Amino acid sequence: MQLKHKVFWAGLAVTASLLAGCSSVDLNPNGPDATAGADPFTNPASPLSQQSIYFAFDSYSVPAESQAMIEAHAQYLATHPTATVVLEGNTDARGGREYNLALGQKRSDSVKNRLQLLGVPEERMESVSFGKERPRALGDDEASYQQNRRVDIQYRTK
Repeated sequence: MQLKHKVFWAGLAVTASLLAGCSSVDLNPNGPDATAGADPFTNPASPLSQQSIYFAFDSYSVPAESQAMIEAHAQYLATHPTATVVLEGNTDARGGREYNLALGQKRSDSVKNRLQLLGVPEERMESVSFGKERPRALGDDEASYQQNRRVDIQYRTK
């Protein structure tokens, strides 16, 4: 009886190993594709689902809390050589048109610089500014302004 149990458990272990080795699922629980078949851009558990970096008023310094998200996008771009990004700088409604276009450009350039430091080639990124022309929120309160001060990461494939 003892030998039958040993054979059973050994067979079970071999079967489990074979199934894990044949799996098409990324078994890395920290990877962007941790859920079978999940699109990393729509999976809320993936940092790639976050595609906006938010800025303080009148600032183009990338916030420290956005660093992990930017690193995840850099890693994705490193492993997907045909993917390119457009970094869209935005501002809130305060300030003149020219000032906001310049501030939006500085914001998108600062994200581009971070991605370059992480190894993303410059030719795979485009940095643009929409200033205050593409608000996400239409209110005239601080909560709306905060949603509009951002850089959106938009993916393109060749």
